[in-house]
Amino acid sequence: MQGVRPVRAERVGEWDLEADVVVVGYGIAGVCAAIEAARAGADVLVLERTGGWGGAAALSGGWIYLGGGTGLQRALGFEDSPENMRVFMTAALGPQVDTAKIDAYCTGSVEHYGWLVDAGVVFKEEFWAEPGWEVPHDEGLGYSGGENAAPFNDVATPAPRGHVPQMSDKRTGVRGAGFKLMEPLVDTAQALQVRAEYDMRVRALVTDGARVAGVVARRYGKDVAVQARRGVVLASGSFAYNEDMVAAYAPRLVGRPAAAISEHDGAGILMAQGVGAALAHMDATEVAFFGDPQMMARGILVNGRGQRFIAEDTYGGRIGQSVLIQQDNQAYLVMDERAHEEALGTETSTPYFRQPPTWVAETAEELEAEMGLPAGALVSTVAVYNRHAAQGRDPLLNKKRQWLRPLEGPIAAWDMHGFTAGFTLGGLRTDVHSRVLHADGDPIPGLFAAGRCTSGVCAGGYASGTSLGDGSFFGRRAGVSAAR
Repeated sequence: MQGVRPVRAERVGEWDLEADVVVVGYGIAGVCAAIEAARAGADVLVLERTGGWGGAAALSGGWIYLGGGTGLQRALGFEDSPENMRVFMTAALGPQVDTAKIDAYCTGSVEHYGWLVDAGVVFKEEFWAEPGWEVPHDEGLGYSGGENAAPFNDVATPAPRGHVPQMSDKRTGVRGAGFKLMEPLVDTAQALQVRAEYDMRVRALVTDGARVAGVVARRYGKDVAVQARRGVVLASGSFAYNEDMVAAYAPRLVGRPAAAISEHDGAGILMAQGVGAALAHMDATEVAFFGDPQMMARGILVNGRGQRFIAEDTYGGRIGQSVLIQQDNQAYLVMDERAHEEALGTETSTPYFRQPPTWVAETAEELEAEMGLPAGALVSTVAVYNRHAAQGRDPLLNKKRQWLRPLEGPIAAWDMHGFTAGFTLGGLRTDVHSRVLHADGDPIPGLFAAGRCTSGVCAGGYASGTSLGDGSFFGRRAGVSAAR
């Protein structure tokens, strides 16, 4: 894709606004950059294209990925270390993760947790033990990346790292705990005299020679030139809602964006490309799978050939990636009546993504025929699963013992073809100091970035909370670097 050409400073004339550090975007990366830049002594101005702060972070479920032995982990009796966290993240978020970023993130995670708490973010000392896309109540800690499921529970010692700000009366996709992450951070920024201008659509960078010296924005039909005396921080989100970019870089997501907002149109990436910025992992995507984790863990998932292909109790995003990328977006959930009743009836159940079964039958043979699968395909899958489940084992895919039980009696299946959507993980190549790197490998003077407009700790795989964690952690570094 062709970048957006910058505007030369000599063509600007007079600046309409100015600051030491100009931050583009008032989501999680932007607010953390603004706080740290202000604390470093800079005059900070945030430009937000919508009518208020928050971005995708404020609408999210609030998972923020932290570990290494945070205060919350220790208070709830879980042991973790930066090295254990590093091993998991390297295995789960690849291939070809940025090891320097992973190292920095894991080493600094405990300090970052303390920084968030000091800024007013509240994490309740209670553990959520069930599988689920989001914590439905106000518990503060849970497994958010499949750390306790195959294949990662044999790679690193399982430790829950999904930290969730305390919030009651949550509503999935409408009113999530991400708001309670953003609110105290914005209050902190405002207390530091960070200024904000809203309804500002930044259109291009301004360059003074090789250095980025500001931006040109558009508001109410008029151009607004904004000078950045020390640096510009791009925190403008992913390209999930730029149809041309998705088609060019991540075509599997064409027509199925999710977990993002329409403002995630790749504008920051295109502007940085215009000054020669390098990109990384543009094909990497997180893929949500719209199935209830409580149901999937108790049943079996089969592909279009009637075969199991993944441990059903693993992280839902890992299931989604497998379905979309490896199974041609085809999947069926198979459960017996008892398993279904258990999933629906538990006090700790998560009522997300539930629908009636597509087929119901008395036996696996009848179900197989109704589904139109080859004779014997599903029957043999159920038989093998049942044989080992009766012994509390799953030698094929290593689902945990607690979810293993033979499927017996009336049996049902849910057609889950196309139950996937996602967002992009690739973006600008930055270093551990959040400096945007030129295609030649050198930092671009005056330009910094963090959050989903960059390629962060996720290079292919994903764990819920890494977007908010990565954005806030490297957003802070962007603010410090820009202020200096």
